[in-house]
Amino acid sequence: MESKEKFCYNDAYENQTGGCQDMITIAIVEDEEAYAKQLTEYIEKYQQESCRRFRVIRFTDGDEIVEKYTGEYDIILMDIQMQFMDGMTAAEEIRKLDTKVVIMFITNMTNYAIRGYEVDAMDYVLKPVTYFSFARKLERAISRIPQKTGWPVKVNTQEGVVRLDATSIYYIESEGHNLIYHTENGDLKERARMQDAEERFVPLGFFRSNKGYLVNLKYVDGVRDGCCMILGEALLISRARKNDFMAALAEYMGEH
Repeated sequence: MESKEKFCYNDAYENQTGGCQDMITIAIVEDEEAYAKQLTEYIEKYQQESCRRFRVIRFTDGDEIVEKYTGEYDIILMDIQMQFMDGMTAAEEIRKLDTKVVIMFITNMTNYAIRGYEVDAMDYVLKPVTYFSFARKLERAISRIPQKTGWPVKVNTQEGVVRLDATSIYYIESEGHNLIYHTENGDLKERARMQDAEERFVPLGFFRSNKGYLVNLKYVDGVRDGCCMILGEALLISRARKNDFMAALAEYMGEH
């Protein structure tokens, strides 16, 4: 069954309250129709009681959300017992791609608590779900959503879409028809052109030092022997780009 998207946002309500906060995207991963409907209704009710806006996307099994993970979710409400891929396994796969999303399990089994810590699950909602308990935990989940600061970007890897902050990228390297993103959390590979990455990242404080490197000026420790130094690595600056690179670096350092 394909995922279903539902917008719980009410224009009239926002106009009445004079404007609400940014929309929060919630994924409900639940194979039982009755529980999925109940959770959606609870979210709608919570929206009416608070100045919040929600976009809800429904999945009926863990493999559905993992297979085409987009990294667009702020909160995932994850059932644990499902037919094809259980919620714990799905959470483990999601954590490989997204360390920021808030995961909350929906279950009638409390003995998963220890494994929940392994995937940084925020909490559990026990079935049968009561609105009072759900509302309190949802508010806590909202408070855990990372503040949208910096420059969020998405990288399309073979494993799926990875969401990260551009400021966490040290440099981008061209390798054949692929780009290698060297980041604080390891390397990511994307099938893409350096030219497209240059257009995307130069406005965010990056500079293309030569044909094969797009460097984040934030991490340049210095210039030595025709190379810019980033975390002890020497990345070549082409002769044709040297003056422009030095000017861009000086401007960046002056602004920061």
